[in-house]
Amino acid sequence: MTVVDAHHHVWDLSVRDQDWIAPGSPLRRTFTTADLAPRARAAGVDRTVLVQTVTVPEETPEFLALAAGHELIAGVVGWTDLTRPDVGDELARLRELPGGSYLKGIRHQVQGEPDPEWLLRPDVHRGLTAVADAGLVYDLVVLPHQLPACVRAAQSLPQLTFVLDHLGKPPIASGTLEPWTTDVRTLAGLPNTVCKLSGLVTEADLASWTTDDLRPYADTVLDAFGPDRLMFGSDWPVCTLAATYGEVLDVARELVGAYDSGRIFEGTAVRVYDL
Repeated sequence: MTVVDAHHHVWDLSVRDQDWIAPGSPLRRTFTTADLAPRARAAGVDRTVLVQTVTVPEETPEFLALAAGHELIAGVVGWTDLTRPDVGDELARLRELPGGSYLKGIRHQVQGEPDPEWLLRPDVHRGLTAVADAGLVYDLVVLPHQLPACVRAAQSLPQLTFVLDHLGKPPIASGTLEPWTTDVRTLAGLPNTVCKLSGLVTEADLASWTTDDLRPYADTVLDAFGPDRLMFGSDWPVCTLAATYGEVLDVARELVGAYDSGRIFEGTAVRVYDL
């Protein structure tokens, strides 16, 4: 079975800092496609989606150019300032750049916004409308307490597909399920929402997680979204804090089992991101 990895990153610390990485972290080094490619190929991964890491305008053009020259990367989820008045023009400009056809979605680190209803601000709503008008999707990187705002944003923009990264970062390490379960099921009740089966191992205990620790959370989204609205993502290299690339794929396969894995590991990502 071929696999699409719908969520990974690369960064070069000689180009710019990644200020979200803690000092002394094993992530505080450069990670490139040359690091990723052999791991992905060995795991049977056929195509990937490269996702933004920092909120600077220079990164997205760099990622688009990288995708244009790399056979593994089939799409890019980039960043632009959704609150700028000319965001529609900026999205059009990005698509005219080298590799611009690889732009499939936009993401912002909503998880770092102090306002839990940032997604509902009028200027953000205008920007999200422009994303929809451009035929792109919007990736949600949020914390559990921000899920109610995600629901309201998705309700107000039925023409825009919202992709929930990392299951909304549930508190797996503590084993707590509520209110995350209720909120993620409410989000899944909206037809314009999709979820990535990604980021689980780094929300669990990094040193001692087990598949059983992850299972209640995976089972929740498997039931709530179903295989047509679930896609696998490695979250490499962030996942390496807790597991290797191969281990992340193996545990995802174990969690999914026979639950129509062809869609979760390939079909949904190809459709949603138009790969």
